[in-house]
Amino acid sequence: MFPFKTSIQFNRKSNQALYLQLANQIIQFIKNQTLSPNTKLPGSRTLAELLNVHRKTIVACYEELLLQGWVESIPKKGTFVLSNLPVLHQQKLDDSVVSDLITQTGFSFYKNSILPEKSVKKIDGFMYLNDGISDGRLTPVDEIARTYRRISAKKNVFEHLSYGATYGNESLREVLVDYLNTTRGLHIAKENILITRGSQMGIWLSSQLLLKNDDIVVIGNTNYASADSTFLYQKAKLERVMVDENGMVTDDIEKLCKQKQIKAVYVTSHHHHPTTVTLSAKRRIHLLNLSRTYNFAIIEDDYDYDFNYNHAPILPLASHDTNGNVIYIGSVCKTVAPVFRIGYLIASKEFVDEASKLRGYIDRQGDALLELTFASFIKSGDLDRHIRKVMKIYKQRRDLFCKLLKAQLNDCFEFEIPKGGMAVWVKLNPKYSWKNISEEAKKHNLEIGNWQRYDSAKLNHNCIRIGFATYNEKEIHELINRFKKTIDGIKTQTSTAH
Repeated sequence: MFPFKTSIQFNRKSNQALYLQLANQIIQFIKNQTLSPNTKLPGSRTLAELLNVHRKTIVACYEELLLQGWVESIPKKGTFVLSNLPVLHQQKLDDSVVSDLITQTGFSFYKNSILPEKSVKKIDGFMYLNDGISDGRLTPVDEIARTYRRISAKKNVFEHLSYGATYGNESLREVLVDYLNTTRGLHIAKENILITRGSQMGIWLSSQLLLKNDDIVVIGNTNYASADSTFLYQKAKLERVMVDENGMVTDDIEKLCKQKQIKAVYVTSHHHHPTTVTLSAKRRIHLLNLSRTYNFAIIEDDYDYDFNYNHAPILPLASHDTNGNVIYIGSVCKTVAPVFRIGYLIASKEFVDEASKLRGYIDRQGDALLELTFASFIKSGDLDRHIRKVMKIYKQRRDLFCKLLKAQLNDCFEFEIPKGGMAVWVKLNPKYSWKNISEEAKKHNLEIGNWQRYDSAKLNHNCIRIGFATYNEKEIHELINRFKKTIDGIKTQTSTAH
C-alpha cells in the first residue's frame, strides 16, 4: 500500500485549503506514476485517520479529483485512479532539468532578431542614462488618485466595468478633441480619434495598416529606434534621408518620390528623435504638398509637443492637413508619467475605424476608469497646470546639465542646447568611442545603455541622446561627475598604452 502517512505534507499556515493541498499532492503522484492507473485509494475514514484530518477533508479531496478527471468512483468498490489515464512521458526532475525548463521550451516558435530587448535590470548605486523621460517624482499622484477615487465612487461606475468600445472611452475622446483642437490647431471630431496605450501602439497600428513586404517607409538617417524596429518587423524597406538643423531634408524625400513608390514618411516634426531639431515651416509645407502629390501617409509622432523652452510650440503638420494624409500620434505618458499608458491616434474616420478593429484583437480595450480619470484631469485644467510646473523645472535642469557638460567635458562632447524636449544630442570627440566609454563607465557605476541604437553604420556620427529631465540638481552634478571620472579613466588608459 502507498505510504500516504509519510508522503503527504500539509502546510497549515497556508491560505490554501487542506483538501486542495491533498488533491494537488495526489495529482502529482499520479502524474509521476507513483500512483499508477487502477490504484485503489484508501477509504475516506481510513485516510482521514492516517493523515489526522477530518473525514470531510478527504471527501472534498476525492470530489475534487473526480471533478478534474483524475479518479473514478466505482459503487461498492471504492475510489480508483482512472484506469485509462495515459502515461505522461517525463524525464526525472533533477536540478539540471529544472534549470533547463526555466530557459528552454519543448516546442518550436518564431523568434525575431529585429525586436530589441528593452528591459534593463537595475543595480543599486548605478546611474542609468535614458533618452529623455519625465521625472516620476513630479507626477501629480495625489490629484490623479483623488480623481480616480471620485470616479470609482460614483453610482454609475459599474457601467464602465464591462466591455466598452475599442475606440476608447467616449468622454476622453470628446475631451481630447476639444483640447487638441484648441492647443494644437487641429480640426477633428470624435470620429477621428482612437485612444491607444501610448505612442508605440499608434505606430504599430499604423504600420500594420500601411505596410507589407517591401513597402517603402522614409525615415531620417537618425531616427527613433523603436519606430525603425516596428517598420522592419512588417518587412518594410527603410529609406533614410538626411537630417540637418532644419529637420528632415524634404528635397531628398522628393527625389525618392520621383524614383520609387513611397508608402509612408515617419517624422518627429517637433523635436526630431534623437537629434532634437525642429522641422522648419518651409519643409513642413513641402512635405504636406509631397504627400498630396505622391499619395503617401505621413506618420507624425509628436511625442513631446508640450516641452518648449525658447518659444511657443509650433503647430503640428496635422493642423495644416486638409487632404487626410497625416496620421497624428501622441500620448499623455511623456507629459505626466510613463506608467499612465494613454495615448491617441488621429486620422481620417476611415483609417481610425480600421485601426480600431485591429486594436480590438491585440488589446480589447483600454482602462476605462483611468481614461475617465484623465478626461477629468485634462478638462479641469490640471494637465496644463502640471505642464507649466514641470516646464520651469525641466528648463532649469536643461540649463544646468548643459552648463556642467560644457564646463567640465567640453574637450570630449559637442552639442547644441536643445530648444525643447527632455534630452540633449551629444557628439563624442572622434578620438574616443562610445564602446570604450560604456565599458569604462561601469567601473564608476554609470550605465550608458544601448548606445548602438542611435548610430547609423553608414554615418558613424559617434552621437547618443542623453536625457536630463529625470535627474534633479544633485543628481545632475553626480551624473557629470561620473562622466568625468569615466573620461579620466579613458585618458589614463590611453597614456599608459603609449
